[in-house]
Amino acid sequence: MNKNSITILIIILSSFIASMLQSSWGDVNVQTIKLPTQNGQWVVADLYKPYSATSENPAPLIIVIPGFQRSKETLSNISIELSRRGIVVISIDPYAQGSSSSSMSRRAATKEGYGMFAIVDYIYETSNLNYIDKNRIGATGHSAGGLAAIRGAQYFGDLAKKTLSESKLHSVFVSGMIRMGFKNKDIKKIKSNVGLSYALYDEGAWQNKLGHGDMRFSPESLGLINHQIKNGTPLDSIEIGQYYGQLSNRTLSIVHNEKVLHPFQPYSTKVIANQINFFLKTFNINDSILAKDQVWYWKELMTLIMMICSFLLIIPIAKYLLTLPYFSTLVNPIPKAIPKPKKVGKYIFWSTIVVSSIIACFSFIPLSELSKVLFSQASERNQTWFFPQRMNNAVMLWAIFNGLFGLLLFFGSYQVFGKNNGIHPELWGLSIKKSALFKTLILGITIFGFYFILMNVIYYFFHVDYRFVFISVRTFRPITLLLLPMYLPFFFIFFLSNSIRVNSSLRIEGYGTVKSMLLYSFATASGLIIILFIQYMTFWITGNVFWEEGWLYVNLLFGIVPIMLVLPLFHRSFFNLTGSVYLGPITMSLIFITILLSNTVCYFPL
Repeated sequence: MNKNSITILIIILSSFIASMLQSSWGDVNVQTIKLPTQNGQWVVADLYKPYSATSENPAPLIIVIPGFQRSKETLSNISIELSRRGIVVISIDPYAQGSSSSSMSRRAATKEGYGMFAIVDYIYETSNLNYIDKNRIGATGHSAGGLAAIRGAQYFGDLAKKTLSESKLHSVFVSGMIRMGFKNKDIKKIKSNVGLSYALYDEGAWQNKLGHGDMRFSPESLGLINHQIKNGTPLDSIEIGQYYGQLSNRTLSIVHNEKVLHPFQPYSTKVIANQINFFLKTFNINDSILAKDQVWYWKELMTLIMMICSFLLIIPIAKYLLTLPYFSTLVNPIPKAIPKPKKVGKYIFWSTIVVSSIIACFSFIPLSELSKVLFSQASERNQTWFFPQRMNNAVMLWAIFNGLFGLLLFFGSYQVFGKNNGIHPELWGLSIKKSALFKTLILGITIFGFYFILMNVIYYFFHVDYRFVFISVRTFRPITLLLLPMYLPFFFIFFLSNSIRVNSSLRIEGYGTVKSMLLYSFATASGLIIILFIQYMTFWITGNVFWEEGWLYVNLLFGIVPIMLVLPLFHRSFFNLTGSVYLGPITMSLIFITILLSNTVCYFPL
């Protein structure tokens, strides 16, 4: 058995283990459902149904709502932990994310709970789901998903007050959100038990009333607790981790303030344990698995292994296809490496890397702001076919600008210094015939097809994809492919620019494999890494992030930096197979841009 067969076997075995962990080793049935909602909209969700939940023994239900830029799989951890404790879970793709439709509302989280309101109404009214205890329906979400949860408590609480009945939402747990949904006029509508978890080191805490994340004296948390307990004398501080109110009248509430960052809050075992304990208490579930007994991270490990192995298969697939007669003509000798820079050349070499890193760093936020102007429809959450992906529009502008600037530096340094100091265009691998370029395009599309077909087969049989927390390769709606011709040409500028630089100016005589790999990765990702360094060093020193208005765009980089680190390694590997700079950017732009397109908010027209 060769190493490629072993890699595929590891993917299959890891998929099986991840699937078994997700289903609690067969105790929970996990399946995808699609529910029609208002205005022709729909919500796609994963249903976790414990086999212990029956019509004779109905179980409580919790709707799990991921936040902005997230799909249902990103919170599979809490879904796994709740379902293995006998709770039915419906984990949704929020409107305009994952496989759910867009919304006719520009405020889908506030007005529709990202689709959760419609699901609660359906469950409460239907007789189909007879294994659910309709008197114990809950919701939980992180960030914008947390906003959806607290808005649900307010929406159904207001309806309950008007009809003199109990709220359809028994309990809600809000994670990572107090900026919206915690005004006194909104809090007064709540008729549910409420748990609140807010990261002490939340990067968005500058938007809170006191400008920080300490919940002991926060007006938002105090407003919630004072409403719930309804004492004559309002509290002026609260104790973190203490329950207030009464379960008997659905006013039980608790505030947690864990020492984590906002994007990593949903992946803290302590935060998850607090969520579990809240629902076990409010739903009066006794003799359950202890909250600290968690297994979700083993599933994350398995899907991480799957993702790594899937990337390791890309080059072997290309290598095999290049042995076929049609593609074999694309194999050319590898040009000689460029001479090691000396004296003035050395200063120019390192100056281009430093300058490109600085430009990559300080162009990101301004271009993100520019994207709001150029693509105003998506930025304002309106349905549109014109570049409908709000966050990717910002990344695309950055890629265009830095790709062109990288080419300018490359050819500029050649004109100024390289052509008179031993550098020749024959060393670059740029020359290619039209017929060979066409074959290269077909080969890249074929590799892309193999990659995603394997991923979809894995998902079909095991209901898991390739991921690690919020970095993922997931299934996507076929309509997403319509976006490739729109976004790909612009992103391709950056990919081609990177391939040319990696395989030309950075392919140096005498540099060993490890040294070369580190140089490629550093030169490509350093600008974005500097952004994260500045953001969080400033946050650590001052308590406020450096880029406040653009903090969500900075958080986006946690999913992009890993791509930037590995991208040049693929470009070099493809270059070594073909002696040309083109196969790498064609293949990897198709794969990585599809990954970006399928993991971001997208305002497709209905």
